[in-house]
Amino acid sequence: MGGYAKDVLVETGWVEEHLEDPAIRIVEVDENPALYAQGHIPGAIGLDWRKDLQDQVRRDFLGPEDFGALLGSRGISNEHTVVLYGDRNNWFAAYTYWYLKYYGHDAVKLVNGPREKWIGEGRPTTTELPSHPPATFTVAGTDEAIRAKRDEVLERFAGGARLVDVRSPQEFSGELIAMAGYEQEGAQRSGHIPGARSVPWAQAVREDGTFKDAGELRALYRDKGVLTGDPVIAYCRIGERSAHTWFVLHELLGHEDVKNYDGSWTEWGNLVDVPIERDV
Repeated sequence: MGGYAKDVLVETGWVEEHLEDPAIRIVEVDENPALYAQGHIPGAIGLDWRKDLQDQVRRDFLGPEDFGALLGSRGISNEHTVVLYGDRNNWFAAYTYWYLKYYGHDAVKLVNGPREKWIGEGRPTTTELPSHPPATFTVAGTDEAIRAKRDEVLERFAGGARLVDVRSPQEFSGELIAMAGYEQEGAQRSGHIPGARSVPWAQAVREDGTFKDAGELRALYRDKGVLTGDPVIAYCRIGERSAHTWFVLHELLGHEDVKNYDGSWTEWGNLVDVPIERDV
């Protein structure tokens, strides 16, 4: 499919054929969690990215025990293949994919296209909640090779690592802190990390939210000076759009040294005494 480096995508038709497959758990993760109740793929488990996947006290995602308990309570075990989809061209589905990979779960796929594609094709939906029995999900460890934190970003941007800012051109330039209609988590300053390359996440997908083929993607990132063999760190505002770009670079194109900086601009733009560039 598309000449990609890894077999990590499934088409909507494949998902419909596997709705009754007991080895699979379909999971919907939307930027707007209310969409799940309006209709979802039959059997799909709904996860609220803010309430379910984030620590409710400190800004971070769940620790390994809490994450395992969450998935187990929804009927997801270590033996299940997790198939993810969501709104906004799979932003938070890709984020959850990265999250699962960070916690060592390799049996995970992303639907090639968002919930809008599924609905637009007239495929079945339901408002009924799934009745999966509780399961056991145990996190054995973490993959720090795919997650960047602020100290590493500070060290690496000075050392020549490729930083990829996947936000809109207006956010990158400093004209806006965040685009209207996006989930808001505020930053005190606008702009971008010095030296970052601007490659908006949406350039990787077609109008229907499906991914461009590997040749097109490779040309896009090569022309922007990203695919040089150097380590790459992607960031956005809160880490969901950059997880989408991480998925493209790491999973579809096979660039192994890629990290998602999920602190992203709402952390960097609030830090004291860090460098910021603006183009306005």
